[in-house]
Amino acid sequence: MSDFNNASAIPAARPRVTVRTVTSLAMLTALTYVAMLLSKLLPQVSGFLQMDVKDTVVCIGGFLFGPLSAAIISIVVALVEMFTVSDTGPIGLVMNVLATCAFCCTASFVYKKMRTRKGAVLGLALGTVVLTVVMILWNYLITPLYMGIPRETVASMLPTVFLPFNLVKGGLNMALILLLYKPVVTALRKARLAPERESVQSGDRFDAGFLLFSLALLATFVLLVLVLAGKI
Repeated sequence: MSDFNNASAIPAARPRVTVRTVTSLAMLTALTYVAMLLSKLLPQVSGFLQMDVKDTVVCIGGFLFGPLSAAIISIVVALVEMFTVSDTGPIGLVMNVLATCAFCCTASFVYKKMRTRKGAVLGLALGTVVLTVVMILWNYLITPLYMGIPRETVASMLPTVFLPFNLVKGGLNMALILLLYKPVVTALRKARLAPERESVQSGDRFDAGFLLFSLALLATFVLLVLVLAGKI
């Protein structure tokens, strides 16, 4: 992996499914479930929309092993969530999978084609846009059935509630991924649970500017979460 550096990477060979890969995906799935549980502590928006940071872990898995792996993790965790802590049933399952796949699979696909820091940022930004568009459509279709409210009411909420919520949710996960990807992948490689780098990199060094950018992005979206939740 390029670890968000700006050096060109040699095209990746087709990955093989190994015991190590399955072990890594199982561990990432468990971490995703833990992140989902911790997300329950985050403030809700409009009383029913829950901020969620599990996409951070799913996307790291997608960056390492590809968009299909991200989809598998999202489906497994959504199923376990439905049978353990969720009270939204199959509708919640579908919405969870759609949201996570829209963000993580999009970002992972772009990063698979462009394994550089620029590719990561572009992929995550595009993933946020796709997440927002997909969830606006599906909230318009599903929310009236799930909550038993008129579709006209839901339509009026699209630009004022669902649009900012999904943009902020995607942006929050984007900032966390940019901060956590490299240290997490470094730890996984030391434990021999992640693929080795695909090329020798000339720019693989501490980048204070990128760190500050990521921290500023995270602070911005944390404040926006608090604003949307009515905390400030």
